[in-house]
Amino acid sequence: MAKQPTRVLVTGAAGQIGYALVPMIARGAMLGLDQPVIIHMLDIEPAAEALKGVKMELIDAAFPLLKGVVATTDAVEACKGVNVAVMVGGFPRKEGMERKDVMSKNVSIYKAQASALEQHAAPDCKVLVVANPANTNALILKEFAPSFPAKNITCLTRLDHNRALGQVSERLNVHVGDVKNVTIWGNHSSTQYPDVNHATVKTSAGEKPVRELVADDQWLNTEFITTVQQRGAAIIKARKLSSALSAASSACDHIHDWVLGTPKGTWVSMGVYSDGSYGIPAGLIYSFPVTCEKGEWSIVQGLKIDEFSRVKMDATAKELVEEKSLAYSCLN
Repeated sequence: MAKQPTRVLVTGAAGQIGYALVPMIARGAMLGLDQPVIIHMLDIEPAAEALKGVKMELIDAAFPLLKGVVATTDAVEACKGVNVAVMVGGFPRKEGMERKDVMSKNVSIYKAQASALEQHAAPDCKVLVVANPANTNALILKEFAPSFPAKNITCLTRLDHNRALGQVSERLNVHVGDVKNVTIWGNHSSTQYPDVNHATVKTSAGEKPVRELVADDQWLNTEFITTVQQRGAAIIKARKLSSALSAASSACDHIHDWVLGTPKGTWVSMGVYSDGSYGIPAGLIYSFPVTCEKGEWSIVQGLKIDEFSRVKMDATAKELVEEKSLAYSCLN
């Protein structure tokens, strides 16, 4: 029997990430090659014409899985009945702006969108926040959609996770699909901690630890970490625009694994609501290693944390605590 279409919302859909993301969803990269979709696209009034153009292109591409397109500047219409929401729209930091200014703009955007989602989305809707500051935007959304289960609101650190896999595969000259179980801890910012202590590579002699194969702790503890932390800035410097293709692709990966499950023995990184695991304060949206099964994520437990990692994990948690109090000060 044919599957019922899944309704997927993309906010900021006329922007660069949205433009890269919607064809991936329509091709089945997010929810599977047998899952029909109806794409809901939301953007602000000044982008209405561009949004119309994106809708025309989706129609022109004749995607077999695409069963409908909603393109609107009205949050209520955009959120009606959606099963998955990818929150790409946000207010970017502009030259001369303080963090508090950006936070204040995003608090008002996410407050309005949280309310529309809570009232009009499907009750089991899964939410992924991409717009920066992603962790704190997700927390604001949770605050203003109190009936949404906390486990259904996440933020994107899969981009950082994929960047870490890419750096290891380049360094070792192995296929990226043979590297697994890197972890991104903390904030999707330059304080995040990319951790390879539990990561392995598939070799002809079986799975080997990344640290053993790289055999250069100095590189792994310095340059590797800063390259992943600063990758977004490096891409802006090269492209004069922020990452769009890789962000869209990792948003698909995040939802794909959340809905369809992670492969056995493999974990991925997701920004999720902390329950106090690994000594991270509860009540933050923090990136942890997770496994997914039957549409539910679970934090991987029992990983050994060395002193170097502890310091890094606590530093990024401290930044998130500061961001949270800054965001809450904007609510008043």
